[in-house]
Amino acid sequence: MSGRAKLTLFAALATLLTAWSLTPLVDTSAWLLKAAPLLALQSAVGAGARRVPLGRSLTVAAQLLVSLVLLAFFFGGKAESGGTGPMAYLVTDFGALFVQGVQDVGEFAIPAPPTDGIQLLLVSGVLLIGLLVDALAVTLRTAAAAGLPLLALYSVAAGLAGGGEASWFSFLLAGSGYLMMLLAEGRDQLAQWGRVFGAAPRGRASADSGLSSAQGGQAMAPVRAGRRIGAAALGLALAVPMALPALGGGMLGARDGGEDGSGKGGTISAVNPLVSLQSNLNTQDNRVVLKYRTDSPQQSEQYLRFVALDEFNGVKWEASGRALTDVPERLPNPPGLSDQVRVSASEVRTSISAADNYTQRYLPMPYPATAVEIGGKWRFEPAGRTLVGDQMGREKFQNVQGAQYTVRSLLLKPTAQQLQKAPEPNPAIREEYTRVPDNLPPVVAETARQVTQGSKDDYSRAVKLQDYFAVNGGFRYNTRTASGTGPQAVARFLADKEGFCIHFAFSMAAMSRSLGIPARVAVGFTPGEKQSDGSVNVTMRDAHAWPELYFEGVGWTRFEPTPRAGINVPDYSRAQAPAAQPSAPAPLPSQSAAQPSAAPSKSEECPPALKKLGECGAAAAAQGSSGDDGPSVTTVLGWAAAVVAVLGLPLLPLLWRGRLRARRLGTGKVLDAWRELGDAAWDVGVAPDEALSPRRAAARIVDLGALEPEAAQAVHRVAGAVERALYAPPGAQVSYDGLAQDVLLARAALLAAATRPARARALLLPRSAARLSWAASARWSSLAAAVSARATAARIRLPLRNRG
Repeated sequence: MSGRAKLTLFAALATLLTAWSLTPLVDTSAWLLKAAPLLALQSAVGAGARRVPLGRSLTVAAQLLVSLVLLAFFFGGKAESGGTGPMAYLVTDFGALFVQGVQDVGEFAIPAPPTDGIQLLLVSGVLLIGLLVDALAVTLRTAAAAGLPLLALYSVAAGLAGGGEASWFSFLLAGSGYLMMLLAEGRDQLAQWGRVFGAAPRGRASADSGLSSAQGGQAMAPVRAGRRIGAAALGLALAVPMALPALGGGMLGARDGGEDGSGKGGTISAVNPLVSLQSNLNTQDNRVVLKYRTDSPQQSEQYLRFVALDEFNGVKWEASGRALTDVPERLPNPPGLSDQVRVSASEVRTSISAADNYTQRYLPMPYPATAVEIGGKWRFEPAGRTLVGDQMGREKFQNVQGAQYTVRSLLLKPTAQQLQKAPEPNPAIREEYTRVPDNLPPVVAETARQVTQGSKDDYSRAVKLQDYFAVNGGFRYNTRTASGTGPQAVARFLADKEGFCIHFAFSMAAMSRSLGIPARVAVGFTPGEKQSDGSVNVTMRDAHAWPELYFEGVGWTRFEPTPRAGINVPDYSRAQAPAAQPSAPAPLPSQSAAQPSAAPSKSEECPPALKKLGECGAAAAAQGSSGDDGPSVTTVLGWAAAVVAVLGLPLLPLLWRGRLRARRLGTGKVLDAWRELGDAAWDVGVAPDEALSPRRAAARIVDLGALEPEAAQAVHRVAGAVERALYAPPGAQVSYDGLAQDVLLARAALLAAATRPARARALLLPRSAARLSWAASARWSSLAAAVSARATAARIRLPLRNRG
């Protein structure tokens, strides 16, 4: 193996070893198995381009082009861009997946799930660093400088991962790969890198060798300079991660700002738990995040709620900053709950186990909880009745990861009559939970008044709002709608009538507040799916948001405006529905014909952005697949054209040479036949030599091509015809009838004598194709000369026209 080939191998190995530092960012290292062969192919393309040889810029361009094509074929079609055909597969979907990966990085916590978008970012990043390292170390022969992109890759990975014991192992791998690359370059090549930092000592060997011929064989200045640069790069790799802060929350620093900055966990700051939910649900959408057992007789009512968004500030819904207390042994009574409703309720016991990869700081619990048994450091927020993980150290907080805890809660059974006859709410409750921002569009309040027209109490208004969204308002459950939460997003949702649980919950809460009904939004999980052993599994698909409305005597009461399969509508919200309307429970779980807009109208797979929130039910997927009529004619023709193009691309040189050969031999001219014979020899490795006479050139082709006597005689006959054409008097007969057959015979003999790889290259990648680039270069030069001549003539004529 040549020195440059070894350097190519070790440059790729150094990149791969440094890329190992990215593995803590994702919960599996399977993406690295995809990056390794692509990196190897990219390096192989560079080695082949340098061997041809191509220019440095063309070498890098060839590697970049091949890398993009490989990425497009590996990841194309995995994003929902809405396009069809090969171009959408290779370009539009590829770009959409890249954008999706950027969104995933901002929303998931570390370690993030290996979504297709995140894998694309990781693999393409490794290929980019590998391209820079290969270009610097091999193409430009500056191996020491190649440590800079490796340093950048390691520093970013170590900074995001926050250090730890694993970072030392990653640093060891990265440093070892870099040093091996320096050693592979060799002292003789390192001596030629860069400028000489200092003169060589007297009596030592020349700088070209990089070695001393005197005692000790010490390295020359360029060698020492390379070592110093390597040592400096390794030192920076240690220092930079220490200077970078540990980033929490999302992969790019979406922090969960849940404290007041005092370090004591005294308050919970005003953060948007929806973002916390998106960043902390860091497993794939089909993974179980919670398991529980309960003695509740109504498991369908067992919603696991972890936070309430009670402040609508004109920009978004969020949890207001409130004081935290120690978790009492017995939680205080829920606000607004009367003895009459409390007597009819029953206390249930639920034992919950959280998955090891679920890192939510808010504790999921049934509402309203009365007692919680859990280990660790937790704080209680009384107004929202939530438990929040306390601060355990710098940048470290208690979370629910792997926790096992028991919750006692009340199973409330309010009746529609109790809600309808509820007295006026507490003035403090009404004042706080009916606030709406000044920039709330008027259409929100106007729509609320129109929908609830004729209702005489808050309960009837609430039911009408729920039915407006879920039954008779013409709304569609559309998982492709962006999840805006501000006032304009509410107005846009009311106009477009498309959205998912976030839009329905936020809009109903905002409209309820505009009517004077205290409202907030709860975030948590729907009850989950019961297993054969009696336990219940809660997956990411069960993540949900719903409005809670306050009724004096009952307290905070759940409503369900979201028309989504599997959602349980409370019994107390059904009885008061007008007789002319279909009952609420039928359309919600079944998305039947009575509710034409409750589900997507066509086959739509759930995008990853909504899989994180669990907005993709199995029924919706089944409905989407049932209406598929197969690919269109345009798609089929597009795919067929793409397959033909992909399969025909490697055959283009073969087709071009065959057409050129037929044209040359079809003219019957001796010089054209001789040029074809020379190109046939060139294709199998016998390079042309224009300085030789036709007879000497023929002898060279016969000798280097190892031709048999019959083929050798054919070559000499063609050469003799060339000599006659060049030197015979005008009018002499120079050609003969078997000229084309002799050329074809000689070409067949040249191919038969060549090895199998040489024969394959002669057919698929003929060396004589270089004439195309020569011809293009000549045409470009002539065009440039013509343009230059015209410009010069114009400059000469211009002063003559302006004289006088």
